[in-house]
Amino acid sequence: MTGQPIPVIIDCDTGVDDALALLFAVRHPGLDLRAVTCVAGNTDVDQVVRNTLIVLDHAGAGDIPVARGAARPLIEPARSAAHVHGQDGMGDMGLPASARTPVDVDAVTLLRREILASPRPVTLIPTAPLTNIALLLRTFPEVTANIERIVFMGGAVAVGNATPVAEFNVWHDPEAAAILLTAGVPITMYGLDVFERVQVPAADVQRLRESAVPRLKLAGDLLAHRDPAASGDPTPTGGLGDAGAVCAVADPGGLTTRLLPVEVSLAPGPSRGQTIVDRRPRHGESEIHDGAREQALVDVGLDVDVERYVKLWLETVEGSASTDSGAAPA
Repeated sequence: MTGQPIPVIIDCDTGVDDALALLFAVRHPGLDLRAVTCVAGNTDVDQVVRNTLIVLDHAGAGDIPVARGAARPLIEPARSAAHVHGQDGMGDMGLPASARTPVDVDAVTLLRREILASPRPVTLIPTAPLTNIALLLRTFPEVTANIERIVFMGGAVAVGNATPVAEFNVWHDPEAAAILLTAGVPITMYGLDVFERVQVPAADVQRLRESAVPRLKLAGDLLAHRDPAASGDPTPTGGLGDAGAVCAVADPGGLTTRLLPVEVSLAPGPSRGQTIVDRRPRHGESEIHDGAREQALVDVGLDVDVERYVKLWLETVEGSASTDSGAAPA
């Protein structure tokens, strides 16, 4: 690898697959994880902070600042995904708390500070509802001058998961997602269409689960929990989920994107939170009769090299495992 590491900030709701993303980001030599900010989503924001600090311990991370962010979406109440991630957001594994502590400023303040202080423009990687990012953009719009790109895990071109058409992160705070699309910086949407395809094979999951290295055992247990068949299959495959978005920053060549107009449905009812991606080759009758609406152009992930990202994630997280004294929790 040549050149300087890419400065990145992850905004997360840790979260089984957010944890997989953090394990990767800490250990990839091409990424410089400058900060982690936490927001309500998969679980409540205080539990997200707790989970994030635990994962950083397991990853052998240095002194990476972590900040607590929004406790609820801009308009609606918080609605967790405990049925997917467990009551504690981390598969209810009973992991002991970390001795680390969050910084004494809120997430938006930390985001502004780290973005403006970076000598190279920062890549933001939100893997959660976009509340913190929306608050940042509205409060301190000057930060966009030092943001290289925003690669967010959210949205769907085809089928949703929170509703038939809406993906959870966007559905949880649609107004925040709509604000993100007006950021005025390059944006990549790593949506469900690619998110759900990157699966770690069962044999690799089992190898990780049997490891004596705490970091790797945690990774294996998280992957096993993520798979819907985990309760009945002792060697399930495991989805990388949010971690794929971080892989796309480290190795963008594994993600096939197309620059397309995207907007978020904010109307009440069954379409709320849908990311409407316009893949038409030309305007239709709506635009002919009513005029074209202004829509953000987003690099939308349409295809992914699954084997490439699985290999990248495994090699990064497993690297130097036998000699890694920093893998055990503090």
